[in-house]
Amino acid sequence: MQDFKYLINKILESPIRNEPFPHIYVEDFFSDDQFQEIISSPEINIKQSFTDKEVFKNLFTQGYKIIDFPGCITDQDRYISWHAEPAKSSAMHSSTEGHGMTLRLMEPRSSMLTNIKNFIESDIFSQTIAKKFEISSEDVYSDNGIQKYLDGYEISPHPDIRKKALTYMVNINPHENADELLHHTHYLSLKDEFKYVESFWKGNPNYDRCWVPWDWCDIQFTQNINNSLVMFAPCDSTIHAVKADYNHLPSQRTQLYGNLWYAQYNSLQKLEWENLQITETKANNFNSPAITSKIKNLVPMPIKTVINKFLGRGNRDNYVEVKNKPDDYI
Repeated sequence: MQDFKYLINKILESPIRNEPFPHIYVEDFFSDDQFQEIISSPEINIKQSFTDKEVFKNLFTQGYKIIDFPGCITDQDRYISWHAEPAKSSAMHSSTEGHGMTLRLMEPRSSMLTNIKNFIESDIFSQTIAKKFEISSEDVYSDNGIQKYLDGYEISPHPDIRKKALTYMVNINPHENADELLHHTHYLSLKDEFKYVESFWKGNPNYDRCWVPWDWCDIQFTQNINNSLVMFAPCDSTIHAVKADYNHLPSQRTQLYGNLWYAQYNSLQKLEWENLQITETKANNFNSPAITSKIKNLVPMPIKTVINKFLGRGNRDNYVEVKNKPDDYI
């Protein structure tokens, strides 16, 4: 644990950046020596694959398991079938196009990754990141891990659900050209004509936040630098998204990823983006005092059903449920 004390200091000393929303951003998060050891470990630097089936085999061999994750399915056979002919499959969500797959490293074998796992699961780490964003560590529990995301992984722009207290991501990609590939997290803001959606979330805390279409937002920043950290406490403006379009056979998008979740949180009503869309309101009226009442008039409308469950789970041997995962893991 002592080896990572400098990371605690980096987090505490990093200034809060306010654009496009409050967050911290740290490049060269791990020391050069430690980072090279991380990305050189066999669990991260997975050997070259030549088929999707081989990708899964190589990941399972190193201790990865498929997990439930936003924008993803958990049936490897279904994923392989979709990846062969993506145009013939329906999207995961009405605001996305892909079928993602996320795998988590359950029990690292190398000493470096084992130490990192122990560190991010430690009380001192959870207390530090909670303190940074003025969150009571007694009110939350943590969920952390090393994860790989295959081609097609997509989460459309969203601010995160209200149960999430904090989230962070560190890029630990083993491939040299990782910063040039299309698989990174984007940080966005709503376009002026859709700012009313943020106002709705702010004024209606009994409704959870939802995913919105890509064309409602502008990308402000992309976290493509390797060994960079982004951390923030979700609020109505913390909009971020990913759309992976890359060749995962040589290597896979890899992150050190984690969250703090509120242990006690009331169940909220849900309203999808289709019911938040105002088609006849002119842009110069979006900030008018009447906008809240216009949004509220949409609430009684039936919420369009989004596909949340899929028939058939396929081979479950390499699938695990993430402990303490909220029902709406977004």
